[in-house]
Amino acid sequence: MRRAKLNYVILDKQNISGGAWLHTWDSLTLFSPADYSSLPGWAMPKSKNKFPPKQEVINYLQQYEAHYQLNIRRGFEVNNIKKNGDFFIVDIQQNTIKAKSIISATGTWGNPTIPNIDGIESFKGIQIHSGNYKNPENFIGMKTLVIGEGNSGAQIVAEVSRFTETKWSTKREPQFLPDNVDGYYLFNVASAKYKAEKEGKPFDASQYNLGNIVMVPPVKEAQKRGVLVSSGSFHKIYDQGVVWDDGNSEEFDAFVWCTGFGYDTAYLRSIVRIDERGIAKTTDSRSLEMEGLWFVGYGNWTGYASATLIGINRSAKQTIIEIEEFLNKNK
Repeated sequence: MRRAKLNYVILDKQNISGGAWLHTWDSLTLFSPADYSSLPGWAMPKSKNKFPPKQEVINYLQQYEAHYQLNIRRGFEVNNIKKNGDFFIVDIQQNTIKAKSIISATGTWGNPTIPNIDGIESFKGIQIHSGNYKNPENFIGMKTLVIGEGNSGAQIVAEVSRFTETKWSTKREPQFLPDNVDGYYLFNVASAKYKAEKEGKPFDASQYNLGNIVMVPPVKEAQKRGVLVSSGSFHKIYDQGVVWDDGNSEEFDAFVWCTGFGYDTAYLRSIVRIDERGIAKTTDSRSLEMEGLWFVGYGNWTGYASATLIGINRSAKQTIIEIEEFLNKNK
């Protein structure tokens, strides 16, 4: 937007930059080295760790914002957006902003999902989503069930199991990537897949499923300890624990739900149809139902790898080209 000399404002409901990284668990790291995790124009500083930890990522984002003096208004949560003639009317608390185009870039962290399993409300122990998990301190001495076979499930099992009795529930057998496969490799696979699909060519990425678990150091250590073994899935919850698919019951003190997120787009319901996951109809990042609306950074829904620091570059550039064309057409 700066390079295109667009008149823009970024609204952020948080008081400091950092996005979802401000709310993740304390030990979370990137899946890629710093060299492959940069935003345009200014590289992320090298880290003493192969995968930069949470605070280094937050520091980089805050320094990046300050370096480029981005036009950000903080502490403003968008409640609703309406269309009035050629303008969108953005409702932010007791104020409104008019805009000719909108980029929705609110990601997924604000819409955690927990499956509605029979008996879930009867459980008397602790239940939290991975989006609210910080560290294992609150689980010491508790028998804990971590639910979900993705990266968050594996990393939280790895951490909590060092302090207390932990089991891992997954619907399918967890799949681990080779040790040499990191986020940068997966980005390249996703890019090659995207290019092939655009050109109508076949592409086989089956040997490295993009949803498989990345072997970051804590996961490697936990695998050596033998704790990353699935106990399978369950079909019912009761007040003291779960009923496994084989019919056996088991008591737990706490559940950590690593069951993913929907898209945090509910504030757009007045201008576009949103399904139960928060998805609207788009072609790449452009809305198909509302002229002047784009969705950026939501992962494969709106651009392969666009939910990553390196992957967002491609989606962002293309979106700004389209917005320039739209604004020139509607002067």
